[in-house]
Amino acid sequence: MDSVAAAKAARAVPGVPQDDDGPVFKEPWQAQAFAIALALHERGVFTWNEWAATLSDEIKRSQAAGDPDTGETYYLHWLATLERLVAEKGVASREMLTEYRDAWDHACDRTPHGKPIELTPADFRH
Repeated sequence: MDSVAAAKAARAVPGVPQDDDGPVFKEPWQAQAFAIALALHERGVFTWNEWAATLSDEIKRSQAAGDPDTGETYYLHWLATLERLVAEKGVASREMLTEYRDAWDHACDRTPHGKPIELTPADFRH
């Protein structure tokens, strides 16, 4: 991930957990979600203003549904924002996102603990 672009994104989007060096992540998937958002922004799929407004809306929806907003769920909101914008912008349909999420869930279920998860065509048949 380009550290200059990451720092710029962290400044542009309110609430990104960061330290003096830029964004910080508790889990690898959080960094991956951040990198995906950064790549889509760089490709012109959305502006940071669009992203921030959609992220804010996703956080408000979750709070209304009972999310205590302790900061632990921030990147879950990030993922929901990614999925929403990707669908709204026509990059992928909600159905396609659901299909891939289900396939990854199946791949996770069949993978022994500690082994890398590999997505195969068979994961899409469940």
